[in-house]
Amino acid sequence: MTDSDRQSGWTGGKEAFGDFAPGLVHYTDAVVFDEVWERDGLSKRDRSLVTVAALTALGKTDQLRFHLGFARSNGVTDEELQEALLQLAFYSGWPNGMSATSVLREVIEDEREGQR
Repeated sequence: MTDSDRQSGWTGGKEAFGDFAPGLVHYTDAVVFDEVWERDGLSKRDRSLVTVAALTALGKTDQLRFHLGFARSNGVTDEELQEALLQLAFYSGWPNGMSATSVLREVIEDEREGQR
């Protein structure tokens, strides 16, 4: 697979920053999502779990909110995310696990409220 075959057309960086930070937009959309997330070595589901684990361990809850939702859209169930966050709490620190679980609860509740 060549780089040109990996183009997903991701525009999340552009939507977040518009013309404000063109370099960040480019690397987010073209490199991170069009190239890295489209590589064959891991499924998007697995990439999501790895990303959730890293963000949880680092305490990056702002980015975790998006990636928990993205993981759900990539086939990771809410129950799997809850179990992953429990496991991570023991290895990345209880406060990180608690914070990540709070974010997951908000993501799930926000979706439920949007469906009403």
